[in-house]
Amino acid sequence: MKIISVVGARPNFMKIAPFIKEIQAHNAKSGGPKTESLEPIEHILVHTGQHYDDRMSKAFFEALEIPEADINLGIGSGTHAEQVGLTMMAFEKVLKEEKPDWVVVLGDVNATLACSVTAKKEHIKVCHIEAGLRSRDMNMPEEINRLVTDRLSDLLLTPDTLSIKNLKQEGATDKQVAFVGNIMIDTLEANRDKARLLEIPAVLEENKLEGHEVHYDETLNYGLVTLHRPSNVDKKEVLEALVRFLLDEVCQDMQLIWPVHPRTKKNLQNFGLWEEMEQHPRMILQYPLGYHELLRLNMDASIMLTDSGGLQEECTILGTPCLTLRWNTERPITLKEHGGASVLVGNNVERIREEYLVILKEDRKPIRPELWDGKTASRCLVALLKY
Repeated sequence: MKIISVVGARPNFMKIAPFIKEIQAHNAKSGGPKTESLEPIEHILVHTGQHYDDRMSKAFFEALEIPEADINLGIGSGTHAEQVGLTMMAFEKVLKEEKPDWVVVLGDVNATLACSVTAKKEHIKVCHIEAGLRSRDMNMPEEINRLVTDRLSDLLLTPDTLSIKNLKQEGATDKQVAFVGNIMIDTLEANRDKARLLEIPAVLEENKLEGHEVHYDETLNYGLVTLHRPSNVDKKEVLEALVRFLLDEVCQDMQLIWPVHPRTKKNLQNFGLWEEMEQHPRMILQYPLGYHELLRLNMDASIMLTDSGGLQEECTILGTPCLTLRWNTERPITLKEHGGASVLVGNNVERIREEYLVILKEDRKPIRPELWDGKTASRCLVALLKY
């Protein structure tokens, strides 16, 4: 059997690592092509190059021990249409050359959409890992990617029972859907001990922004901030209100560690907010962090303020109180009403303040949704081989 797996951006890297390790374990058991009972898998990893920054791509491959991509399409940045169109053109050539039995796509980035469409046009089976997530917000490009990919996929591997319900409502059959759990948690569990060995002061010093001095006090609590979505960072009035709340209120209670996304940094500078942030004694600004570094910080954070879906999941397992700076989420299993650690607060400061004051008083409470047990990749491969 020949499988092509596709990654395009950083969220995919954490998901593909355990799947590749599972294929390697399968092939080690097969004993080679002569073993009839266990067919070896020929696996090809395609990186579309949607994240072309070494700090956001190469470093993750090395940290998570992902083999170097067999094929790199080198698509780079661009508009959504440019990324999707260029990926489809380049990936079609790969499919015609390699003729795989399956294309495996992950998550909801542009590469996921582009490669699932291209595979189906070539009459190749598609497996979607992390299927069934829905935000109900068609303004999110990722929602369109999820809907199209799930509609086309032959095998839909879901992270939770809410996702199964979404797919069934959209007409998916029992044969198509398999409940496997959250593959991101496989990566978390495999790397938890390694992350714990990192020293926080060393992490902060190694990743500090150029020209920015780190004043970290180990006797004080700290919170974590990540912001990258256009709805939060592209409008001055929105971003300025968020920054004012963080500096004037949250930094009165604790230190704030903020790994700053390039898009966010550019807008903070353009809106005249950057200099004050740099000078605030309790604001610790960082480059985008590697997987282990961010996981280490999340382990001991008093609170997470983020618009990242993956960090919502991580906070649930670690028990970190999480304010999700979005009006909706495709991961409702992470919300308090479904037993998680996160609260949706959007980007309205009054709403954020209200929930912040509540969540500050709460103790850490690690939560483990069903099948978030670190063994999802194994179930993914079993479901694919049994299809």
